[in-house]
Amino acid sequence: MHEGPRHRTGGRAGRMAARLAAHVDAAPFLTRTFQPFEVLGEEGLSLLEENADTILQEVGIEFRGDPDALRLLREAGADVSGELVRFPRGMCRQVVQATAPRIFTQHARNPERTVRIGDPYTVLAPNYGSPFVRDLDNGRRYGTIEDFRNFVKLAYLSPYLHHSGGTVCEPVDVPVNKRHLDMVYAHMRYSDKPFMGSVTHPSRAADTVEMARILFGAAYIQSNTVILSLINANSPLVWDSTMLGAARVYAENNQATLITPFILAGAMSPVTVAGTAAQTLAEALAGMTFVQLTRPGAPVVLGSFASSISMQSGAPTFGTPEPALVLYVMAALARRLGVPFRSGGNLCASKVADAQAAYESAATFQPTILAGVNFVLHAAGWLEGGLTVGYEKFILDLDQCGMAGVFVNGVDLSPNGQAIDAIRENGPGLHFLGNSHTLANFETAFYRSAVADNNSFEQWLEDGGLDAAQRANAIWKRMLAEYEAPPLDDAIDEALLEFIVRRKASFPDSEV
Repeated sequence: MHEGPRHRTGGRAGRMAARLAAHVDAAPFLTRTFQPFEVLGEEGLSLLEENADTILQEVGIEFRGDPDALRLLREAGADVSGELVRFPRGMCRQVVQATAPRIFTQHARNPERTVRIGDPYTVLAPNYGSPFVRDLDNGRRYGTIEDFRNFVKLAYLSPYLHHSGGTVCEPVDVPVNKRHLDMVYAHMRYSDKPFMGSVTHPSRAADTVEMARILFGAAYIQSNTVILSLINANSPLVWDSTMLGAARVYAENNQATLITPFILAGAMSPVTVAGTAAQTLAEALAGMTFVQLTRPGAPVVLGSFASSISMQSGAPTFGTPEPALVLYVMAALARRLGVPFRSGGNLCASKVADAQAAYESAATFQPTILAGVNFVLHAAGWLEGGLTVGYEKFILDLDQCGMAGVFVNGVDLSPNGQAIDAIRENGPGLHFLGNSHTLANFETAFYRSAVADNNSFEQWLEDGGLDAAQRANAIWKRMLAEYEAPPLDDAIDEALLEFIVRRKASFPDSEV
């Protein structure tokens, strides 16, 4: 299927398209070749693990509105008083380590897009959850289902994103209680990469599973993970019935969950790195324990989304040093626990794709890669503390994702990488431009940015004198104009659409 007109390549737009397509390595995921960066040693990490156990044992975690969860935890040995659950020291760690997989595979409908989640792999996924979208032409506005489909298509087209993500933006032009059907279908129809499911109500999680049965086959998904979903704790120290219900649905069907405390330090946790890390570990351990008791072996990912707030205004801040330290610490704690880790992204508080957006995003994304994060949500598009996803920011972030794909490969120490013969051939005092080694490697020697302009000032003027956001604007428009949907069996597509129509007709529209 072809959507949108094709345009001839030429001039400035043609050169942009050529740079975008140059030397693209469409690996299904990244494989890190070096050890992750550590900020704490054995003594510090052990101390934080002890502190997390103290929180679980003495303070406890509330499991609200879910009697079945309380029963399950009580039967496993936890102390349950009302909705407050206290865990014997070491219980959660023992349960999780006994059955949770260290690495798991999330299958895509196109097997070439299937990803591995766990160490030493990194999977990059786009923005998640923003109610607003922004582009240079129309400014900031509420997201629509058309915007949602556009971002799914852009993520599909990019060789630097390995995952289609989930709620890349909130399509507010569709009723809240029915939009999950359109969103999940968009991932299934307009991409063939792995995707995330709905978590805003257990019934919506069940709808996601049913649609996956149609797409992959009922028997297939009982023994293969095809859905990954974001389950957020209600920090501090609370798991609510919505998240527990959605997690239960996915776990019972052998589907994966990101068990993620969403913490703004100073408001939802202590102001210190160590306090935030211990609380994050405690909340995540409690959530993962619930999943493993629901179905032993169901894939779980320890998630950490920790940022700070301004002590002056209370507003979230991004790209600051303290959340980076939390990220490094939590990555190490996840490795010690033996489960995959989710965190990071290209995060910023800036409202537009400007210098602030660039440096705050870089200050988040570099620790993401160095820490060895296994699943990266918000790798592209994030603006305004997550309230907005930007089209131009999406393209600029993709460039950073592409660079990360080269960086994690490390240093090439093959004979070609050592280049001793090239140095012998060249000798002292001569440039390497005409060297046979240079000529053999010039096409793939260095990463080529799709959006950066390193031409002369005169050439830049001739090309329109555009800044980075303006160049990105042209790139995303061209990508969408040339988008072609991946093939999908007509019978499966028809069955999906019939299911959506039937489900939407079975209950009235609602804004909750």
